Amino acid sequence: SMAMYDAWAAYDSTASTYLLGKTLNGVTYAFTGVPTPADINIARNKAISYAAYRVLKNRYAASPNWAITEPRLDSAFLSLGYDKNIVSTNYSSGDPAELGNYIAQQVINMGYADGASQFNNYNFTAYYSPANAPLLVTSAGNQTMTNTNRWQPLQYAVGTCVDQNGNPCTTSTPAFVCPLWGQVLPFSMPVSTANHYTRNGVDYPVYFDPGAPPSLSLTSATDTMSQYFKWGHSMVAAWSSHLDPNDTTTLDISPKSKGNIQSYPTTLAGEQAFYDFNNGLTQSGSGYTLNPVTGQPYTPQIVKRGDYTRIVSQYWADGPTSETPPGHWYVLLNQAGDYPGFQKKMGGIGPVCPALEWDVKTYFTLGGTVHDAAISCWGAKGAYDSPRPFSMIRKMAEYGQCTSTSLPNYNPAGLALIPGYIEQVTLSDPASLRGPGNVNVGKIKVKSWKGYASVFTSGGVPINAAGVGWILAENWTAYQRSTFVTPPFAGYYSGHSTYSSSGATCLTALTGSAYFPGGMGEYIIPANSNFIGFEKSPTTQIKLQWAKYKDAADEASLSRIWGGIHPPFDDIPGRLIGEQIGNLVYNKAISYFDNNVMSLAIAANLANPVCVGSIITFTASSTNAPVNALYEWKKNGVVVSSGTSNIYTTSSYSNNDIIL
Repeated sequence: SMAMYDAWAAYDSTASTYLLGKTLNGVTYAFTGVPTPADINIARNKAISYAAYRVLKNRYAASPNWAITEPRLDSAFLSLGYDKNIVSTNYSSGDPAELGNYIAQQVINMGYADGASQFNNYNFTAYYSPANAPLLVTSAGNQTMTNTNRWQPLQYAVGTCVDQNGNPCTTSTPAFVCPLWGQVLPFSMPVSTANHYTRNGVDYPVYFDPGAPPSLSLTSATDTMSQYFKWGHSMVAAWSSHLDPNDTTTLDISPKSKGNIQSYPTTLAGEQAFYDFNNGLTQSGSGYTLNPVTGQPYTPQIVKRGDYTRIVSQYWADGPTSETPPGHWYVLLNQAGDYPGFQKKMGGIGPVCPALEWDVKTYFTLGGTVHDAAISCWGAKGAYDSPRPFSMIRKMAEYGQCTSTSLPNYNPAGLALIPGYIEQVTLSDPASLRGPGNVNVGKIKVKSWKGYASVFTSGGVPINAAGVGWILAENWTAYQRSTFVTPPFAGYYSGHSTYSSSGATCLTALTGSAYFPGGMGEYIIPANSNFIGFEKSPTTQIKLQWAKYKDAADEASLSRIWGGIHPPFDDIPGRLIGEQIGNLVYNKAISYFDNNVMSLAIAANLANPVCVGSIITFTASSTNAPVNALYEWKKNGVVVSSGTSNIYTTSSYSNNDIIL
């Protein structure tokens, strides 16, 4: 997206390039401009194609399916009539191909200088090691976890583990994916705004820091934060009981009854009131009376709750063969732009953009959005290093129950007993649950999805669904593939919630409307299509429908609770922070489109440093600044502050520093 935008902007008399001619993270990407071409549209198409082609070839060269991907890229490139043997980067010649090659090389160079550890294949294992020994996914309980408030890796049988995209893992125990991603250079978030945490001598920057998540106390059953911790994991277990296609409970999943959440809670107590613990969904968001585009009521869609919950958990999971969670929002952006009659106006106002300009600008903006969402979210994941429900439900079940000292297996760190959802095994239970010689009596049981062992296949295709029933909590599993189970990185806070909330906010700003074109976004899953993959699904056709982009994001967030991936206290921070990121990125992006990015060097006629004691204040001239201008202050090429103020105050400044 960055390469395509700069290739487009290099030929524009108004827009500012993002990388070319700029200094980012202390690195200058030189650019002296290009001669005016005879046909600007032909030049742009060519430069963009070469830039994108070279970046894609570089980024995917080490991917597992490169032997399949490379000829497809080559075929698409050659079909446009371009010559892949042109590799020169001498853009001053005026050849758009050489400009595209040059831009691609600058983007590639930036990838090695932005803190992503690309030079080491994004490997951070030299700096991070897990606090817990791995948990074998096929074992009962969790005896290997010694620190209950830290992330635990999972161990699979050799040759059975796959990654998010369905590729075979190179190890039976996947490492934490990118725990230091908070160190990557953001697009819109000033580096000075990050909080910094140090563990084992390693720096963990956290942007939009939500503070630490709830933690489990091993000694107190009444500790407030520990009670929130147990409530969150209890809700994951309780919502797992909604994954039964034979359940007669129905829901109206149309915008008539679902969506339109007005606000999110900002406290843990508010979160408890926000969700519907027993029935699923939330206590907030009652739907819409009318479609604002058509003026007609939305048509109800009554479906089995067990079909809906299973489908959304996998639709939004974006696993193998998918576009991945951040890429999902590019798909929705494309669908909006392709909607018949949609007016491609930036922000919903002004002239209609040519198709290429729309694609380049919106991809650039959305790219910056999911980029910053990843940095913010993974910064917190690395810093707080929190566990996942798969580890914790099994571990707390191993401890016992925390409800009453008069009941068997009491432990203050155990699960809370909730009738109908979390109970103790008794002599009244089936022999299969009581175990040989009633060995399981007194243990914790949960009413939950029964797991992979209850799914039968024929020719590799599932012929049934596991359903829901009482199982030992020590055997509880997330509603995911047995080869994946749960993502290999810390839980807090939810990446899906952050990507989705920021993406929805970005699409709302880009299109100028909170609503999908036509007042309806939709994805249809046919009946008995085996959409889920690891069990038969759904029993009837399901239409996932959303009135607003935000409704889709909210559904994505809830899907991770039903999927057994996140407790609710992982969810809300991502939604709140995602909104802030989406707005911040949009404002930053459009400043490039309008060329309102000003570099004002500190000089007598622009700003006069005023020193009071050890504090120095710089004031930039705002005479020619646009209304609601955003100011970005750089110290030696690194952004140290940004916002609406044209004043920057510092106590750490020397005569050798350069302030812009």
